[in-house]
Formats: sequence, structure tokens, C-alpha cells
Amino acid sequence: MSTYVELLSYGRTYLQQHHVSDAELDAWYLLEHLIGHDRSWYFLHMKETADFDVEEAYKKLLHLRGEHKPLQQITGKAYFMGLEFSVNEHVLIPRQDTEILVEEALKRMSEHARILDLCTGSGCILLSLLYNKDKAEGIGIDISEEALKVARQNSRMLHVSAKFVQSNLFENAEGTFDLIVSNPPYIPAKVIGGLMKEVRDYEPHLALDGGEDGLDFYRRIVSQAGDYLNPGGWLIMEIGQEQGEDVKQMLLCAGYEEIAVVPDLAGLDRVVVGRMHQEEIHV
Repeated sequence: MSTYVELLSYGRTYLQQHHVSDAELDAWYLLEHLIGHDRSWYFLHMKETADFDVEEAYKKLLHLRGEHKPLQQITGKAYFMGLEFSVNEHVLIPRQDTEILVEEALKRMSEHARILDLCTGSGCILLSLLYNKDKAEGIGIDISEEALKVARQNSRMLHVSAKFVQSNLFENAEGTFDLIVSNPPYIPAKVIGGLMKEVRDYEPHLALDGGEDGLDFYRRIVSQAGDYLNPGGWLIMEIGQEQGEDVKQMLLCAGYEEIAVVPDLAGLDRVVVGRMHQEEIHV
């Protein structure tokens, strides 16, 4: 049997040999997940011998990561906007880039805003907004009932109230909203086969495939969102790094105002925002 420090060393080497990026970090995160203790505990106990069951379980987790199954799917959790979310193979793993969308939405939200989140997946966008604006209300929509089960679980786990509805975009949406947000599928279909294995083989293609040019969902959302936005309401969407100008033009043609393309931390186009025109007041 091995000590904890020997197990961690084995894990790091194993993942490196299987060409896993961030092998050292992932080896630690898998061990931490398994033993349920942080680094402080580890440093106090690292020279102790681990139980045989722990060693065998750790090797099984390493095998999964060595097959390039995403770390978050192995542990069943991901972190977004400082919150912990449950994830599985039915939802996209929340990514730091998407936090840009949430930050832009929070800048434009009133305390009592009504929000619609299209393609909600794990619910990370909607629930993060409601967590930060506890007087707001929101509906999350997804075509996948399996994804909605995850979103509802996250709603309960975070103690954030939200409604989740199965719908093909606006099909079952009711009422009007102050804010419509979305991280829709935006990867061109022909590109999916060349994505990194973690994404290509393990994340739901339903949440990735944006059609031939990656813009199918933006065309549908922009063409219909005006019927569901209150005057002065905002439409905020995540985009691929080469899609800013195309989506901006869609919003311009649809009559949106205050349009902006917002970059991520790497300086790449990441979010497009636009505002529904406000009704003129005649005195």
C-alpha cells in the first residue's frame, strides 16, 4: 500500500503519461475529492499509509481522467461565480469566460428584474444572477429535460428560487422580461470533430452545435426576442471569438440600441449586449 504523498506522485505521473493538461492540479483535485480533506489535512497526514480501498478508488478516478473525461464530470461539481454547481454529461461545464456574461447582466439589472435564460443547461447563469439579486425572478429554458433536472438540483442546492421549463427556445415562454440572457450552442458543426477530447467526446453536442456557421441560434433568438422583451430591456448573449461582428449586425438590423461587444480576459470577443428601444413618452 502507498502513502498519500506516494499516491499523489503516482497520480501526477499517470496523468502526465496520458497527456492530460494540468496533470499536477488534476491529480490533487481527484485525491481531494476522494478523501474529502483539504491541503492542510494532506500535509499533516501525507506520510501516512492510505487504505487499500482509497488507493484502488483513486486509480479508478485517474483512469477516467486519463481517458480525458472532464475533471468536473468525474467529481460531479464545478465552480462558477464563486458558487458550486452540480454537473454531469447532460450539461456544459460552466466556464470562467461565461462569467463575463453574468457580470454584464448584473450591471444592467434592476433589483426586481424578470429574467429569461435560454439554453440554461446547468442553470449557472440564471442562478448566479438570482443569487446576487435576490428580489429578481427568473425562468430558465432548455430543450433537454435531462439538463433541466441538473438545473433544478442546483436551484435547490443554492437555495435560489427559479422556474425551469422545457422548451425549444421561446416555444413555451410566457410573459415579457427585463433581461434575456443566453449561452447558446455556437460552434460550427464542421469544427466539433476537431475539438479537444474532453469537449468532443464528453460534453453534449446538443449544447455545442450552432449549425453550419455557428450562428443558427443567434438568428432565431434575435428574430424573436423582441416579442418577449419589455421596452428598454436587454438581450445579452455569449458568442464565439469570431462572431462579434455578425451578431452585432443582427442586433442592429433588429433595431436594438446601445449595442456592445465585450471581450473576455484574453481580449477575445465573448459577449454581445443590445437594448430594446424604449417607448417614447408624448406629453
